[in-house]
Amino acid sequence: MFISLIIPVYNVEQCLRDCLNSVVAQTNFDYEVICVNDGSTDGSLTILKEFQKKYSQITVITQHNKGLSAARNAGIRAAKGDYLFFLDSDDWIEPNTLEILAQKQRGEDLVCFNGRRVFEDGRTEEPDSGIEEPKLNGWEYYGKYALVRRKFHFVCSVLRLYGREYLLEHKLFFEEGIYHEDNLFTPLACYYAQTVKVIPDCLYVYRIRKGSITQSVNVQRLYDMITVANKLSDFFIPINSIDKSQLYREIAGEYFGSFMSDKRKLYGNKDFVIKKLINWANFKIVSTYKRHRRIYALLFLSPHLFRVYIWLEKRIKHILQH
Repeated sequence: MFISLIIPVYNVEQCLRDCLNSVVAQTNFDYEVICVNDGSTDGSLTILKEFQKKYSQITVITQHNKGLSAARNAGIRAAKGDYLFFLDSDDWIEPNTLEILAQKQRGEDLVCFNGRRVFEDGRTEEPDSGIEEPKLNGWEYYGKYALVRRKFHFVCSVLRLYGREYLLEHKLFFEEGIYHEDNLFTPLACYYAQTVKVIPDCLYVYRIRKGSITQSVNVQRLYDMITVANKLSDFFIPINSIDKSQLYREIAGEYFGSFMSDKRKLYGNKDFVIKKLINWANFKIVSTYKRHRRIYALLFLSPHLFRVYIWLEKRIKHILQH
């Protein structure tokens, strides 16, 4: 088995060596590393060229800055492996990761594993407990685990090994030009996956740092969450052959989550813009839970009424607990 590691790179000179060293330290396994330099303006490209010169398995692709999704997609198109592994350039993988995956896969479309988080100040976090599922289909996997609370969120695309032919057959690429690309990609990847194995091994280390895409404050993040909800609902609403209850719960949460008080505090009052972006017909259809139907009605009338309702919910819950 041959694995292609795809590493998008953009202005990460301080972290990049850790990432690449964790990859070239993998032993007893045949693999390629596709590093996509996404228009870096710091010393990242110099580091990539240094590693490429030293390690024959590393290929460097350079493109104008197009964003994380475009860099991953360039890697998918260039990859030759039986499986693809997405690794972000400020993260790293544990020793023997590739060997463990090679030993445990049996040709599944997805092989899913565990990860842990570390912080810039050196703090480390105990990983979530490992999950073991020898045989599921993708939608069973999504329905069982998508909404389970975990430190390392289910939606993160880096927590899976992907069959290359399966991705190409179903034209599974990352949506370019948006934030929250994983929120769109992962449900689609699960829908199309015929076979899934989940292993408990903790193989991926996610570095939480200021200035990373996931930690940035940009109002476009708010708007793109609505874009993701619209695209997911457009795709899944016509499909009647699967249980969509968990997915609809997630989509409804993406819609009304954009109006929450914490988002308003972070991004300012964007109610007018958000209301124009939402596909309200889709929002109504995915609001299958009683609470979500109430929230839909309140938001349709007034986001302010919705926020009062959420405040009352919290107050009542607090009183009942004390």
